[in-house]
Amino acid sequence: MKKGILVSALVLSVSLFGAMAQQRPASPVKASDYQFTVVKENPITSVKNQSRSGTCWCFSALSFLESEVIKAKGLKDPAQYPDFSEMYIVRKSYLDRAVQFVRMDGHMNFAVGSDFGDAIETAKRYGLIDQKAYSGLQYGYDLPVQGELDAGLKGYVNAIVKNPNRKLTKVWPQGLEGILDAYMGKVPETFEVNGVTYTPESYRDAQGLNLDDYIGFTSYTHHPFYTAFAMEVCDNWRHSLSWNVPLDEFMAIMDYAVDNGYTVAWGGDVSETGFTRDGIGLLIDTEAAASTGSDQERWVGKAEDKPAEKKAVKEIKVTQELRQQYYDEKTSTDDHGMHLYGIAKDQNGNKYYMIKNSWGETGAFKGLWYMSEDFAKGKTLNIVVNKKAVPKEILKKLGLK
Repeated sequence: MKKGILVSALVLSVSLFGAMAQQRPASPVKASDYQFTVVKENPITSVKNQSRSGTCWCFSALSFLESEVIKAKGLKDPAQYPDFSEMYIVRKSYLDRAVQFVRMDGHMNFAVGSDFGDAIETAKRYGLIDQKAYSGLQYGYDLPVQGELDAGLKGYVNAIVKNPNRKLTKVWPQGLEGILDAYMGKVPETFEVNGVTYTPESYRDAQGLNLDDYIGFTSYTHHPFYTAFAMEVCDNWRHSLSWNVPLDEFMAIMDYAVDNGYTVAWGGDVSETGFTRDGIGLLIDTEAAASTGSDQERWVGKAEDKPAEKKAVKEIKVTQELRQQYYDEKTSTDDHGMHLYGIAKDQNGNKYYMIKNSWGETGAFKGLWYMSEDFAKGKTLNIVVNKKAVPKEILKKLGLK
C-alpha cells in the first residue's frame, strides 16, 4: 500500500446471534424535548434497512461512498444518486474471510460483522454493483434476514478447518460459493445502469472515485500519536490501519470534513442509554447494556420499552484519558457503523452531528440521528474520511500530502 493511503478498521456491529446481553435500562432522553437547526448538511442517499443482519459496516460504508460520488460528480438531482448493492460487497467479503479463516486454522473471527477497511478493500478487488442489479436476497425476504446463512457458512468453514482428508482440496471455496449462490443469488457478469452496460469493475471505475484516497483515524493513548495501527477489535480481520491523533485533532477532522462538503464514515459504541431508538445520542451518566433481537433492538431496546421518568440530562465531559479508559475497560466497544453527514444545534445552542443510520426510516427523524458532541468525543472509536477532507496541518504531521 502506498505511504499514507491507510484505510480504517471501522468497528462495526457484531452478529445478532452472539452472546446474550443484559437488558439495558430505558432512556430518559426524548426526541420531543429537542428542536434542531441545521448548521451544515451535505447530500446523502436514502435511508436503508439492514434489518436482521449485522451488516451495518457495509451499509454505512457504501452510504459514505455514495456521498463521495455525489460530491465528485457534482450531482444535484437525487434521481441521479448512486445506489450500490450492499449484499454484493457482503458476499465477496464472506469468501475472502473464509479463505483467511481456513489459512489461520480457524483462529480468527468468522462472523457477519466487519469494518470499513473491508468494504473499501472489497470494492477495490471486486468492484461495485447497482442495487437493482443485485439485491442478494435470494432466500425469500424483502430485507436481510441472515441468521440461517451466517450459521450455515460458519458450520461449513469450521468443517473445512478440521481438514478431514489431511490435505485440503482446491474446490472447497466452490462449496462456499454454492451456499452463497443459494441464499444470495449468482452475481451477474454484466448489468445495465441508465442504458450503459457495466461489469462490477467498470461500474466502480465509472464513479469518479479513487479508493486509495480514504484514510482512517482514531484517538487513543496506547499507541503513539501520529502513527498508524490496526485497531484491536475482532471485526478488523483485514488488520486495516487507522492514524492515531490527539482528541482535539480527531474532532477537528470531523468538523473540517463536514464544513468542506465531505461526509464521514463513523464507527463506535451505541449501547449507551443516551443513544435512543428515537434519534438522539447523548452521553449521559447511566449504565447501559444492549438488548437482543433486530440490530436496532440489540443496541437501543424494543419499541415497547417504557420511557423512564423525565429528568434533567447532564452529559459526561470527555477527556483523552476518559476515552482511553472506556476503550481499556470495554465500555466503548465496536457496536455499530453509521454515516455522519452534517452539523446541527439544539434549542440551547449545543452542537450535534447529523447521522444517517441503517435501521430503516424509524424514530422521530425517519432514520436519522442527532449525536451530541460529547457522545462523539467519548464513543466514536474511529472514522474514515477522504484525505482531501483532512486539515493540511494534520496531514503534514502524518507525513502525508
